Amino acid sequence: MAIFGEFPSSSDNTNQTKATSSTWERKIIEDLAFAALKEQRASRRWGYVFKGFIVLYLVAIVIMANPSGNITSHQTAHTALVEINGAIAADAEANADTIVTGIRNAFDNQHAKGLILRLNTPGGSPVQAGIINDEIKRLQATRPNFPLYAVIQDVCASGGYYIAVAAKEIYADKASIVGSIGVRMDSFGFTDTIAKLGVERRSLTAGENKGFLDPFLPMKDKDIDHAHTMLNTIHQQFIDVVKAGRGDRLTDNPDLFTGLFWSGEQALPLGLIDGLANTSTVARDIIGAEEIIDYTPRPNYLDRFAGRLGATISQLFTESSSVSLR
Repeated sequence: MAIFGEFPSSSDNTNQTKATSSTWERKIIEDLAFAALKEQRASRRWGYVFKGFIVLYLVAIVIMANPSGNITSHQTAHTALVEINGAIAADAEANADTIVTGIRNAFDNQHAKGLILRLNTPGGSPVQAGIINDEIKRLQATRPNFPLYAVIQDVCASGGYYIAVAAKEIYADKASIVGSIGVRMDSFGFTDTIAKLGVERRSLTAGENKGFLDPFLPMKDKDIDHAHTMLNTIHQQFIDVVKAGRGDRLTDNPDLFTGLFWSGEQALPLGLIDGLANTSTVARDIIGAEEIIDYTPRPNYLDRFAGRLGATISQLFTESSSVSLR
């Protein structure tokens, strides 16, 4: 007799139900275990990332706190380098104290065979430039066989050139901008503006000339004459420094001291520079020490941030009732 099928017994149904329940529970447990494992792996990965960021942060702090390293202890023959970048001013990165420190360190290291001042600056304070120029001359007297060369990058104008002429020789690229031997003083006049706006200017002074060149008052002839006299005096100081540094190498071109500037290619026949070369060429072919060690003191960004924060807080308390001698 053919058998088409067989109904399961009640015991078989119970066993099948238990097996199904056991499989379902096992599946839930496995899913939970895999989910926990994935979460642990993801957590470890993020932990590694955060730890990496912390390490990089600490390394950055160390670098910023002592960016130049112990360069003065370099024990093999090399060419020292000090960079002058940006505007020259007491509160700028290119300030006299910072630059002079780098130059002194280079002169103090007997393994340095020469020093390159690499300039890329539009100029700035005649006081800061003068301090650097004077200190270079003083140091050259203490170590006369230590040559100092100036190498111009994109631009070396005005106060930058004031510094460069202290060098034994000046080099530039054929497209560098060189010169601008002059002095300027800039301001604005708002006399007509405040009149149109109906603004009343209130300024209390003690001293006949304390309101000298006040931008909110009409200019006086005697103020203009006094300013021109002062500027001409500083200009003559600049001219004297250039002539002392360049000597007979300068031509008799009447435009040299008018504030004009030239390309490096044009500056060469004028005697403003001595040749067309870059930093590597001067180190290798002129100084004779191809290895270049940077002596430029780098700013401590943490100290600068703390100092600026303190100055800002102090200013908030004093700016509303300040009296200035400026």
